[in-house]
Amino acid sequence: MPSPNAPSTSVVRPYGKAAIDAAAAVIRRGGIVAVPTETVYGLAADAGDADAVARIYAAKGRPSFNPLIVHVASLTAAAELAMFDADARALAAAFWPGPLTLVLSIRAGAPIASLVTAGLDTVALRVPAHRAMQALIAAAGRPLAAPSANRSNGLSPTTAAHVVASLGDAAGLVVDDGPCAAGVESTIVAGRRILRPGPIPAAAIAALLPGGLDETPVVGGPVTAPGQLATHYAPAKPLRLDATIAAADEWLIGFGAVAGNATLSARGDPVEAAANLFAALHLADASPARAIAVAPIPAAGIGAAINDRLARAASR
Repeated sequence: MPSPNAPSTSVVRPYGKAAIDAAAAVIRRGGIVAVPTETVYGLAADAGDADAVARIYAAKGRPSFNPLIVHVASLTAAAELAMFDADARALAAAFWPGPLTLVLSIRAGAPIASLVTAGLDTVALRVPAHRAMQALIAAAGRPLAAPSANRSNGLSPTTAAHVVASLGDAAGLVVDDGPCAAGVESTIVAGRRILRPGPIPAAAIAALLPGGLDETPVVGGPVTAPGQLATHYAPAKPLRLDATIAAADEWLIGFGAVAGNATLSARGDPVEAAANLFAALHLADASPARAIAVAPIPAAGIGAAINDRLARAASR
């Protein structure tokens, strides 16, 4: 991890044509760039260039068995890379562009580096809604592999400053388009199972699938999508959940009636809480307190995604 006192040589450029053109040039040369999506900032590379993808893993310190999400411009582009059944098409039609990732069987000969899929016969695909990522896909002319732009197992970045603080010089070029709207990573669906909760709630997905979701727990087996590791999204400090009062050495992140040192949402809005989650954890991690406590968050809707991230962060 970069020293907090070392100056970064990363270049942060505000979103616009010049920044996107520069980022696309880096991608076409086999480099990596950080770019916002509606969920979190991603560290992007040409998904078909194994050397470029390896640079993502090296910059993040990410284990190579943990596959990456590939971002494409449209359902048409996604269908060139993977095989869609009726369920997948229904979900894509409803939620793309947007914060939904589908894990699908990869097509034979699809121009995706095997490092992206961790050698599996499936690929995780998403059509992002964010203007910066869509503009970069168009300008680069490539499908883009793009995990979160932070050190592996660290807090996900929802601002350009978070990217630079986590990756330092490894971030290279960062396209800054302000804070991410959703604030938590995409919902991941494989078949009829939700592998990772996200901004799109389970009920909305189940409503589109005849017979609903398969809620059988996934036990054992290989990691088939990002966000499945038991420990993930972790601050450097110990984290205590479901706290209503802070201990003397804790920074309390509040919600609703629990005010805290900072709050995810004073009015108890889970959507606002999701958007503020990682920013609040970054703030707490930088505070003088020894540890972090977080107020209870209702589990309904996007609250499931918030509690998923917090549970993984607390398991360090």
